[in-house]
Formats: sequence, C-alpha cells, structure tokens
Amino acid sequence: MNSIGTKAVITERLLLRKFMYNDADDMLKYWVSKPEIQYMYSEPIYTTKEQVNELLNKYISGYLNNNIYRWAIIESKSQKCIGQIAYFLVDTKNHFAEIEYCIGTDFQRKGYMTEAVNAIIKYGFKEIELNKIQISTKEMNIPSKRVIEKCGFIYEGTSREYFYFEGKYIDRLYFSMLKSEYENKCREK
Repeated sequence: MNSIGTKAVITERLLLRKFMYNDADDMLKYWVSKPEIQYMYSEPIYTTKEQVNELLNKYISGYLNNNIYRWAIIESKSQKCIGQIAYFLVDTKNHFAEIEYCIGTDFQRKGYMTEAVNAIIKYGFKEIELNKIQISTKEMNIPSKRVIEKCGFIYEGTSREYFYFEGKYIDRLYFSMLKSEYENKCREK
C-alpha cells in the first residue's frame, strides 16, 4: 500500500483537491450549515465562518499525514466548492479504506457524486493500492444508495440500529468493492 496523501484528481466536470481556507464561504452556503445534509452523514451543523475555519484547520493540518485522504469537490464550471469526499477510515495494515461524502442540495441528482466516487475508487485502487474499499449509508438515504449502486459496490450487510436519528434507531448498510472486482469491471469496458 502506498501512503501518498491527497493529490488533485480531475474528472470531466470536477476538480477534487485539498481544502483551502477560501472554501469556507462555499462550504457554509452549500452544505455544512444544512441540517438535511449534515444529519445524513452524522456530522454537526456549522453556522459561522469561525466554526468552518476550525473544521478547515483540522482538514488542512491533517494533510501532513500521508494516510489522510480528503478532497474538496470543486465544480469546474463555477469553481465553487460544492461538497467533500474522503477516505475517512484507512487501515494500512489490511489495505482497506472507507469512503464518506456529501454534496450540497443544489448539486444533487446531477451525477456529480457518482463522478467523484468513481474517481476516488480509481485513486484508491491504482494510486494507493488498496485491496478493499468500503462505503456505508443510513438505510433511508436513498440518493446515497443510488450512488453506491451506480458505482458498482456490492452489499455486504446491515449493522442494525447503528444510528440514533431523530428519535429512532436507524440501520447502517455496508457495501464494498475489492480490487479484483474493480479490475474485472475495467477489463469489461
């Protein structure tokens, strides 16, 4: 496994790059202040630029570790920071990582997240040389499930009543992809 850190990735419509402090305004506008987005991936709601700058301090200082992989999702056309994607859990011993992501509601259902996830899958298998990539979602997060399915992840199982969400317990669904499955999919194209 290669410990290469977060490097820029360019897709058809996106630039995935390290976070910068000037992303704060877009983050506040498009996702970190939105309860409907933050709750879906169990993150706090940020309401001030100072709070977002503290979050950015954490993200940016994390880049000193070459096993930290977190990208700002930049829409190429507008140059706006519209979301984030990361390998938030990296197991260097077992060559495994788990993806998390979010995107502003103005940019959902346009294929951006599928594009970003596919790019990060490629980065994980080709550059980092992971053996397995995992992804999970809350059972009621239908848009996230669609992204996961479009990207070719295989359902592994359910961790029952994993989250306590809005007064009730919610299941967490797990999906994964192996490097061999990714390579087979690439050969079929």
